[in-house]
Amino acid sequence: MTITTEKTIATLFELTQIASPTGYTESIMSYITDRLTAMGLTVAPTNKGNRIVTIPGKNNTEQRLLTAHVDTLGAMVKEVKSNGRLALSLVGGFRFNAIEGEYCTITTASGKTYTGTILMHQTTVHVYADAGSAERNAANMEVRIDEKVATAAQTRELGIEVGDFISFDARSTRSGDFIKSRHLDDKVSVAVLIETLGRLVAEQQTLPYTTHFLISNNEEIGYGGNSSIPEEVVEYIAVDMGAIGDGQTSDEYHVSICAKDSSGPYHYGLRQHLVGLAQAQQLAYCVDIYPFYGSDASAAMKAGADVKHGLIGAGIEASHAYERTHKEAITATEQLVWAYIFSPLADNK
Repeated sequence: MTITTEKTIATLFELTQIASPTGYTESIMSYITDRLTAMGLTVAPTNKGNRIVTIPGKNNTEQRLLTAHVDTLGAMVKEVKSNGRLALSLVGGFRFNAIEGEYCTITTASGKTYTGTILMHQTTVHVYADAGSAERNAANMEVRIDEKVATAAQTRELGIEVGDFISFDARSTRSGDFIKSRHLDDKVSVAVLIETLGRLVAEQQTLPYTTHFLISNNEEIGYGGNSSIPEEVVEYIAVDMGAIGDGQTSDEYHVSICAKDSSGPYHYGLRQHLVGLAQAQQLAYCVDIYPFYGSDASAAMKAGADVKHGLIGAGIEASHAYERTHKEAITATEQLVWAYIFSPLADNK
Protein backbone atom coordinates (compact mmCIF):
# COMPACT_ATOMS: atom_id res chain seq x y z
CA MET A 1 0.00 0.00 0.00
CA THR A 2 1.28 3.45 -0.92
CA ILE A 3 -0.15 6.26 1.16
CA THR A 4 0.54 9.67 -0.34
CA THR A 5 -0.82 12.11 2.20
CA GLU A 6 0.78 15.08 0.43
CA LYS A 7 -1.50 14.41 -2.54
CA THR A 8 -4.46 14.23 -0.19
CA ILE A 9 -3.53 17.56 1.39
CA ALA A 10 -3.21 19.13 -2.07
CA THR A 11 -6.69 17.86 -2.93
CA LEU A 12 -7.97 19.15 0.41
CA PHE A 13 -6.71 22.66 -0.38
CA GLU A 14 -8.42 22.56 -3.76
CA LEU A 15 -11.68 21.54 -2.09
CA THR A 16 -11.53 24.28 0.54
CA GLN A 17 -11.23 26.92 -2.19
CA ILE A 18 -14.62 25.96 -3.66
CA ALA A 19 -17.54 27.36 -1.69
CA SER A 20 -20.10 24.69 -0.83
CA PRO A 21 -22.53 25.72 1.92
CA THR A 22 -25.33 23.20 2.35
CA GLY A 23 -27.90 23.85 -0.34
CA TYR A 24 -25.41 25.30 -2.82
CA THR A 25 -22.97 22.52 -3.68
CA GLU A 26 -23.18 21.96 -7.43
CA SER A 27 -19.87 23.73 -8.19
CA ILE A 28 -17.90 21.48 -5.88
CA MET A 29 -19.83 18.41 -7.00
CA SER A 30 -18.89 19.25 -10.60
CA TYR A 31 -15.26 19.50 -9.55
CA ILE A 32 -15.43 16.11 -7.81
CA THR A 33 -17.24 14.53 -10.75
CA ASP A 34 -14.57 15.81 -13.15
CA ARG A 35 -11.76 14.54 -10.90
CA LEU A 36 -13.25 11.07 -10.61
CA THR A 37 -14.30 10.83 -14.26
CA ALA A 38 -10.75 11.70 -15.29
CA MET A 39 -9.65 8.60 -13.36
CA GLY A 40 -11.91 6.50 -15.58
CA LEU A 41 -14.57 6.05 -12.91
CA THR A 42 -18.32 6.24 -13.44
CA VAL A 43 -19.97 8.85 -11.21
CA ALA A 44 -23.71 8.52 -10.63
CA PRO A 45 -25.70 11.55 -9.40
CA THR A 46 -28.71 11.25 -7.12
CA ASN A 47 -31.83 13.40 -7.19
CA LYS A 48 -30.72 15.43 -4.16
CA GLY A 49 -27.26 16.00 -5.57
CA ASN A 50 -25.08 13.33 -3.99
CA ARG A 51 -22.50 11.50 -6.09
CA ILE A 52 -21.84 7.75 -5.94
CA VAL A 53 -18.93 5.73 -7.34
CA THR A 54 -19.17 1.94 -7.24
CA ILE A 55 -16.06 -0.25 -7.26
CA PRO A 56 -16.89 -3.90 -8.09
CA GLY A 57 -15.55 -6.53 -5.71
CA LYS A 58 -15.27 -10.30 -5.60
CA ASN A 59 -18.44 -10.53 -3.49
CA ASN A 60 -21.34 -8.62 -5.04
CA THR A 61 -23.98 -10.04 -2.70
CA GLU A 62 -22.67 -8.35 0.46
CA GLN A 63 -21.58 -4.80 -0.17
CA ARG A 64 -20.06 -1.85 1.66
CA LEU A 65 -20.57 1.91 1.54
CA LEU A 66 -18.24 4.68 2.67
CA THR A 67 -19.40 8.28 2.73
CA ALA A 68 -17.96 11.73 3.36
CA HIS A 69 -19.81 15.02 3.06
CA VAL A 70 -18.72 17.99 1.01
CA ASP A 71 -21.32 20.48 2.24
CA THR A 72 -20.20 23.02 4.79
CA LEU A 73 -21.56 25.52 7.24
CA GLY A 74 -22.78 28.76 5.71
CA ALA A 75 -25.65 31.22 5.78
CA MET A 76 -28.41 32.77 3.71
CA VAL A 77 -29.63 36.33 3.42
CA LYS A 78 -32.49 36.65 5.92
CA GLU A 79 -33.17 40.33 5.35
CA VAL A 80 -31.85 43.27 3.36
CA LYS A 81 -31.67 45.81 6.18
CA SER A 82 -32.55 49.50 5.98
CA ASN A 83 -28.84 50.39 6.33
CA GLY A 84 -27.99 48.33 3.23
CA ARG A 85 -26.41 45.53 5.23
CA LEU A 86 -27.62 41.95 5.44
CA ALA A 87 -29.15 39.94 8.26
CA LEU A 88 -28.16 36.28 8.27
CA SER A 89 -29.94 32.96 8.69
CA LEU A 90 -27.41 30.30 9.66
CA VAL A 91 -27.09 27.05 7.72
CA GLY A 92 -25.75 24.25 9.93
CA GLY A 93 -25.08 23.91 13.62
CA PHE A 94 -22.72 26.65 14.76
CA ARG A 95 -22.70 29.87 16.76
CA PHE A 96 -22.54 33.47 15.57
CA ASN A 97 -19.38 34.14 17.56
CA ALA A 98 -17.56 31.58 15.38
CA ILE A 99 -17.95 33.79 12.31
CA GLU A 100 -17.56 37.28 13.77
CA GLY A 101 -15.03 39.23 11.71
CA GLU A 102 -14.98 36.61 8.94
CA TYR A 103 -14.79 37.54 5.27
CA CYS A 104 -17.60 36.13 3.17
CA THR A 105 -19.04 35.95 -0.34
CA ILE A 106 -22.66 36.59 -1.27
CA THR A 107 -23.88 34.72 -4.37
CA THR A 108 -26.99 36.14 -6.01
CA ALA A 109 -29.66 34.20 -7.88
CA SER A 110 -28.10 35.38 -11.16
CA GLY A 111 -24.72 33.99 -10.12
CA LYS A 112 -23.07 37.33 -9.45
CA THR A 113 -20.89 37.48 -6.34
CA TYR A 114 -20.03 40.20 -3.85
CA THR A 115 -17.61 40.13 -0.94
CA GLY A 116 -18.27 41.30 2.58
CA THR A 117 -17.44 40.98 6.25
CA ILE A 118 -19.58 39.51 9.03
CA LEU A 119 -19.68 41.93 11.97
CA MET A 120 -21.62 42.97 15.00
CA HIS A 121 -23.84 45.96 14.26
CA GLN A 122 -22.30 47.51 17.41
CA THR A 123 -18.68 46.82 16.43
CA THR A 124 -17.30 50.36 16.70
CA VAL A 125 -16.04 50.71 20.27
CA HIS A 126 -15.81 54.50 19.93
CA VAL A 127 -19.58 54.67 19.44
CA TYR A 128 -21.23 51.69 21.13
CA ALA A 129 -20.83 51.12 24.85
CA ASP A 130 -21.98 47.50 24.48
CA ALA A 131 -19.58 46.60 21.65
CA GLY A 132 -18.05 43.86 23.79
CA SER A 133 -21.03 42.82 25.89
CA ALA A 134 -23.86 42.72 23.34
CA GLU A 135 -25.03 39.22 22.46
CA ARG A 136 -23.73 37.72 19.24
CA ASN A 137 -27.08 36.73 17.72
CA ALA A 138 -29.26 37.13 14.64
CA ALA A 139 -30.49 40.54 15.78
CA ASN A 140 -27.02 42.03 16.18
CA MET A 141 -24.87 40.34 13.52
CA GLU A 142 -24.86 41.55 9.92
CA VAL A 143 -22.88 41.47 6.68
CA ARG A 144 -21.11 44.67 5.66
CA ILE A 145 -21.02 44.48 1.84
CA ASP A 146 -17.95 45.74 -0.02
CA GLU A 147 -20.04 48.04 -2.17
CA LYS A 148 -21.11 51.67 -1.86
CA VAL A 149 -24.52 51.02 -0.30
CA ALA A 150 -26.32 52.64 2.63
CA THR A 151 -29.97 51.70 1.99
CA ALA A 152 -31.94 48.54 1.27
CA ALA A 153 -32.79 49.87 -2.19
CA GLN A 154 -29.13 50.35 -3.09
CA THR A 155 -28.31 46.80 -1.99
CA ARG A 156 -31.23 45.39 -3.94
CA GLU A 157 -30.00 47.20 -7.05
CA LEU A 158 -26.96 44.91 -6.87
CA GLY A 159 -29.28 41.93 -7.25
CA ILE A 160 -28.92 40.78 -3.65
CA GLU A 161 -32.11 39.36 -2.16
CA VAL A 162 -33.49 37.18 0.61
CA GLY A 163 -32.44 33.56 0.10
CA ASP A 164 -29.07 34.30 -1.51
CA PHE A 165 -26.26 32.12 -0.17
CA ILE A 166 -23.43 33.41 1.98
CA SER A 167 -20.20 31.39 2.12
CA PHE A 168 -17.35 31.95 4.56
CA ASP A 169 -13.77 32.38 3.40
CA ALA A 170 -11.86 29.19 4.17
CA ARG A 171 -8.54 30.94 4.91
CA SER A 172 -6.69 27.70 4.25
CA THR A 173 -3.03 27.67 5.21
CA ARG A 174 -0.34 25.28 6.29
CA SER A 175 2.12 25.67 9.16
CA GLY A 176 4.56 22.79 8.97
CA ASP A 177 2.36 19.69 9.15
CA PHE A 178 -0.58 21.57 10.67
CA ILE A 179 -3.41 22.44 8.30
CA LYS A 180 -5.63 25.35 9.32
CA SER A 181 -8.85 26.15 7.51
CA ARG A 182 -12.57 26.46 7.78
CA HIS A 183 -14.50 23.47 6.49
CA LEU A 184 -11.93 20.76 7.31
CA ASP A 185 -15.17 19.15 8.46
CA ASP A 186 -15.57 17.29 6.20
CA LYS A 187 -13.38 18.17 3.26
CA VAL A 188 -10.49 16.26 4.84
CA SER A 189 -12.52 13.07 4.53
CA VAL A 190 -13.67 13.87 0.99
CA ALA A 191 -10.02 14.32 -0.02
CA VAL A 192 -9.20 10.98 1.64
CA LEU A 193 -11.91 9.17 -0.35
CA ILE A 194 -10.91 10.84 -3.64
CA GLU A 195 -7.29 9.81 -3.22
CA THR A 196 -8.31 6.31 -2.05
CA LEU A 197 -10.23 5.89 -5.30
CA GLY A 198 -7.21 7.19 -7.19
CA ARG A 199 -4.97 4.57 -5.60
CA LEU A 200 -7.46 1.80 -6.35
CA VAL A 201 -7.43 2.79 -10.00
CA ALA A 202 -3.66 3.16 -10.15
CA GLU A 203 -2.89 -0.11 -8.38
CA GLN A 204 -5.72 -2.06 -10.07
CA GLN A 205 -6.44 -4.08 -6.96
CA THR A 206 -9.71 -5.99 -6.61
CA LEU A 207 -11.70 -5.39 -3.46
CA PRO A 208 -13.15 -8.35 -1.55
CA TYR A 209 -16.62 -6.73 -1.57
CA THR A 210 -18.30 -4.37 -3.98
CA THR A 211 -17.88 -0.97 -2.34
CA HIS A 212 -19.75 2.28 -2.92
CA PHE A 213 -18.16 5.67 -2.27
CA LEU A 214 -20.83 8.29 -1.62
CA ILE A 215 -20.10 12.02 -1.48
CA SER A 216 -23.05 13.63 0.28
CA ASN A 217 -24.19 17.24 0.23
CA ASN A 218 -26.71 17.68 3.06
CA GLU A 219 -24.95 16.27 6.13
CA GLU A 220 -24.75 19.56 8.01
CA ILE A 221 -28.55 19.70 8.10
CA GLY A 222 -29.00 16.04 8.97
CA TYR A 223 -29.83 13.98 5.89
CA GLY A 224 -26.88 13.82 3.50
CA GLY A 225 -26.28 10.08 3.22
CA ASN A 226 -29.57 8.66 4.47
CA SER A 227 -30.81 7.53 1.04
CA SER A 228 -29.59 5.96 -2.22
CA ILE A 229 -28.12 3.07 -0.23
CA PRO A 230 -28.14 -0.11 -2.35
CA GLU A 231 -30.06 -3.00 -0.80
CA GLU A 232 -26.97 -5.21 -0.84
CA VAL A 233 -25.03 -2.89 1.49
CA VAL A 234 -24.40 -4.52 4.88
CA GLU A 235 -21.74 -2.16 6.26
CA TYR A 236 -21.87 1.63 6.19
CA ILE A 237 -18.90 3.77 7.26
CA ALA A 238 -19.13 7.54 7.61
CA VAL A 239 -15.71 9.16 7.29
CA ASP A 240 -16.06 12.41 9.21
CA MET A 241 -14.16 14.44 11.80
CA GLY A 242 -13.11 13.42 15.30
CA ALA A 243 -14.30 15.92 17.93
CA ILE A 244 -11.64 17.40 20.24
CA GLY A 245 -12.18 19.04 23.62
CA ASP A 246 -12.25 18.51 27.37
CA GLY A 247 -12.95 14.90 28.27
CA GLN A 248 -12.26 13.65 24.73
CA THR A 249 -9.60 11.12 23.71
CA SER A 250 -9.41 12.54 20.17
CA ASP A 251 -6.55 14.84 19.17
CA GLU A 252 -5.06 16.21 15.96
CA TYR A 253 -2.62 13.32 15.49
CA HIS A 254 -4.92 10.26 15.50
CA VAL A 255 -7.75 8.74 13.54
CA SER A 256 -10.75 8.68 15.84
CA ILE A 257 -13.12 5.70 15.95
CA CYS A 258 -16.50 6.75 17.31
CA ALA A 259 -18.20 4.51 19.86
CA LYS A 260 -21.24 6.76 20.41
CA ASP A 261 -22.59 10.16 19.48
CA SER A 262 -25.85 12.00 20.16
CA SER A 263 -27.74 9.37 18.15
CA GLY A 264 -26.52 6.53 20.39
CA PRO A 265 -23.90 3.76 20.10
CA TYR A 266 -22.46 2.75 16.76
CA HIS A 267 -22.47 -0.94 15.77
CA TYR A 268 -20.27 -2.66 18.33
CA GLY A 269 -19.00 -5.45 16.07
CA LEU A 270 -18.01 -2.98 13.34
CA ARG A 271 -16.38 -0.67 15.86
CA GLN A 272 -14.32 -3.54 17.26
CA HIS A 273 -13.42 -4.59 13.74
CA LEU A 274 -12.07 -1.10 13.02
CA VAL A 275 -10.12 -1.10 16.29
CA GLY A 276 -8.64 -4.49 15.41
CA LEU A 277 -7.55 -3.21 12.00
CA ALA A 278 -5.95 -0.14 13.57
CA GLN A 279 -4.09 -2.29 16.07
CA ALA A 280 -2.94 -4.77 13.45
CA GLN A 281 -1.63 -1.95 11.25
CA GLN A 282 -0.11 -0.15 14.27
CA LEU A 283 -2.01 3.00 13.41
CA ALA A 284 -2.31 6.09 15.60
CA TYR A 285 -5.95 5.70 16.67
CA CYS A 286 -8.27 6.43 19.57
CA VAL A 287 -11.84 5.48 20.50
CA ASP A 288 -14.08 8.35 21.50
CA ILE A 289 -17.63 9.52 22.26
CA TYR A 290 -18.94 12.75 20.72
CA PRO A 291 -21.72 14.25 22.89
CA PHE A 292 -23.14 16.79 20.39
CA TYR A 293 -22.67 15.15 17.02
CA GLY A 294 -24.51 13.29 14.29
CA SER A 295 -23.17 11.74 11.08
CA ASP A 296 -24.46 10.50 7.77
CA ALA A 297 -24.24 7.00 9.24
CA SER A 298 -26.55 7.90 12.12
CA ALA A 299 -28.86 9.67 9.64
CA ALA A 300 -29.00 6.48 7.60
CA MET A 301 -29.98 4.50 10.69
CA LYS A 302 -32.75 6.97 11.53
CA ALA A 303 -34.00 6.60 7.97
CA GLY A 304 -34.31 2.84 8.50
CA ALA A 305 -31.18 1.47 6.82
CA ASP A 306 -30.54 -2.16 7.79
CA VAL A 307 -26.75 -1.93 8.02
CA LYS A 308 -23.92 -2.12 10.49
CA HIS A 309 -22.85 1.51 10.89
CA GLY A 310 -19.51 2.99 11.87
CA LEU A 311 -17.80 6.37 12.06
CA ILE A 312 -14.11 7.24 11.74
CA GLY A 313 -12.18 10.40 10.96
CA ALA A 314 -9.21 12.62 11.54
CA GLY A 315 -9.21 14.57 14.79
CA ILE A 316 -10.06 18.21 14.07
CA GLU A 317 -9.63 21.01 16.59
CA ALA A 318 -12.21 23.82 17.03
CA SER A 319 -14.97 22.21 15.02
CA HIS A 320 -17.45 24.52 13.30
CA ALA A 321 -15.07 27.44 13.76
CA TYR A 322 -11.57 28.06 12.33
CA GLU A 323 -10.41 24.46 12.40
CA ARG A 324 -7.02 22.75 12.52
CA THR A 325 -5.68 19.24 12.03
CA HIS A 326 -2.31 17.59 11.46
CA LYS A 327 -0.87 15.52 8.65
CA GLU A 328 -0.48 12.55 11.02
CA ALA A 329 -4.24 12.36 11.60
CA ILE A 330 -4.92 12.46 7.86
CA THR A 331 -2.36 9.70 7.24
CA ALA A 332 -3.86 7.49 9.96
CA THR A 333 -7.34 8.00 8.51
CA GLU A 334 -6.15 7.07 5.01
CA GLN A 335 -4.45 3.97 6.36
CA LEU A 336 -7.55 2.84 8.26
CA VAL A 337 -9.82 3.40 5.26
CA TRP A 338 -7.44 1.38 3.09
CA ALA A 339 -7.14 -1.45 5.61
CA TYR A 340 -10.93 -1.53 6.01
CA ILE A 341 -11.87 -1.82 2.34
CA PHE A 342 -9.62 -4.87 1.96
CA SER A 343 -10.71 -6.53 5.22
CA PRO A 344 -13.34 -9.25 5.87
CA LEU A 345 -16.79 -8.21 7.05
CA ALA A 346 -17.19 -7.40 10.73
CA ASP A 347 -18.78 -9.81 13.19
CA ASN A 348 -22.50 -9.29 13.68
CA LYS A 349 -22.28 -8.52 17.42
